[in-house]
Amino acid sequence: MQPQSEDTSPRPIATAVVVAGILLSWLGFFVHNVADLPGQTILSPESAIPTLVYLGLLVLWFTPARRVAAWALLVWALLHLIGGAVLSVLPLPILPFAPDQSPRHYLFHGAYGVLQLPLIVALVFWVRAQARPTVD
Repeated sequence: MQPQSEDTSPRPIATAVVVAGILLSWLGFFVHNVADLPGQTILSPESAIPTLVYLGLLVLWFTPARRVAAWALLVWALLHLIGGAVLSVLPLPILPFAPDQSPRHYLFHGAYGVLQLPLIVALVFWVRAQARPTVD
């Protein structure tokens, strides 16, 4: 019996789905920042630094370290889902509330959260597929 080989080779459909998920995840984050936070642009540190993280993880996806990229992207999207779309809308006294918590604000956080889900789902499927043993 030969040792199982790990297949992390790029598959066009899986890659396209993950890239689309990354784009949607970033778009949710960026639209939230620009539309809901005053004075934000792509060059604002609050937007530029996470954008660089997205780009770095996207580049990593196209390297032999794809498994690392998948897990890092999964953690990154979960952080955005939990931190940006869930925790930041809770009325906790330790969080600054600027802008005010309004239906418009909650709408942007809802969209922010929903746009994290395609990437999370795609990566969970990809990671699970990689964990399956190959049959010779």
